Amino acid sequence: MDLGISGRRAAVAAASKGLGYAAAAALAAAGAQVAVCSRNRAEIEAAAASLGPNAVPIVADVGTTDGASGFVADARTQLGGIDILVANAGGPPPGDFAAIEGTDAYARAFELNALSTIAMCQATVPQMQEQRWGRVVAITSIAVRQPIASLILSNTARAGLTGFLKTLAREVARDGVTVNSLQPGLHATERITSLYGDVTALGAAVPAGRIGDAAGFGAFVAFLCSESANYVTGTAIPVDGGADGGLQ
Repeated sequence: MDLGISGRRAAVAAASKGLGYAAAAALAAAGAQVAVCSRNRAEIEAAAASLGPNAVPIVADVGTTDGASGFVADARTQLGGIDILVANAGGPPPGDFAAIEGTDAYARAFELNALSTIAMCQATVPQMQEQRWGRVVAITSIAVRQPIASLILSNTARAGLTGFLKTLAREVARDGVTVNSLQPGLHATERITSLYGDVTALGAAVPAGRIGDAAGFGAFVAFLCSESANYVTGTAIPVDGGADGGLQ
């Protein structure tokens, strides 16, 4: 399927591995030029090399607002502009209400999983509005719909980001810019392995009977960036094999 984004310029944050890498791979396969980042130079250079000649590696920590803005600035310089932003970042440490004392940890989580994406949007969306075409896809978590036990920091920060993205989508829709978020459930990534260990057994609790495939998730990201998805905006879509039990 031709997604109509060949030659488009995409900045994909936190893309040396996991769902970020899968999104970058799907966009590159669709013909987009891709700038990818990670804090680790060796890892992001290896990832870019595997993505092909249209991928540019950038060393940046998008867990901070300064790092997120810096990534966008470097990506714009390398690509000549940005048409597509895939906002992504790692998750904060696990913990429940009783374990998290004070508010410092919440502030750090909010910068990691909300303010960093807001900073990237501030650095990219105005240009998208000017050119009358743009795509923003944020990778959040199914925890926005159904909070995950012992991940209170992630639950809180990503829910706040979802409110921002919905508001932004409504404000820029007339400018040809779409803004959506994807809420992954359990996918076979390094983070899920670090949290849960052996992930094979986790699939039994998912209605689909298995955990998700990162490549399939990446393909969904690419679709939301396509010309065919130009009328899809303001959505927060679960990609979880049916795990979320809510009606909405």
